[in-house]
Amino acid sequence: MKENYPKAYTEVLEILKYMPKEDVKKIPKNILEMLKKNRDITYNFVVTENDDFSKLNILDETEAIFVNFFRDYWATPKQRDKLIAKQICDMKNIEKEKTSKYNPEDIFSYKEENNTKDDFTETEKSNNDRLLVKDKESFFRKFVNFFKRLLKL
Repeated sequence: MKENYPKAYTEVLEILKYMPKEDVKKIPKNILEMLKKNRDITYNFVVTENDDFSKLNILDETEAIFVNFFRDYWATPKQRDKLIAKQICDMKNIEKEKTSKYNPEDIFSYKEENNTKDDFTETEKSNNDRLLVKDKESFFRKFVNFFKRLLKL
């Protein structure tokens, strides 16, 4: 994802060439300089004056940069408020999804539910039980069994 930002900066700078000068002047010079400094000069992105912005095949990062430009520099106060409200709502929805998916209280209950679901057949269960019992054999019992085997030989 981070490797896309230099390409996105290149796309933004190319698109800004075809935007009205008064809109571009609203963007602070330090931001434009940062875009120029950090762009990917090997990335070839071409836009013509006749291209429709909505139909351009641009990166998601480029789109996000333009959304921020619109919100911060070009939008009316009413548009800005609506956009900020939508972004807050989107972030809350994303957080709800994350919470429901990765809820720390439900993580262990999920594991317990999975452990109670047995996909084993009865013979596999008995084999597993025998293996578990064998692992629990005490040291003394192992010692006695060892000598019994020796005596049988």
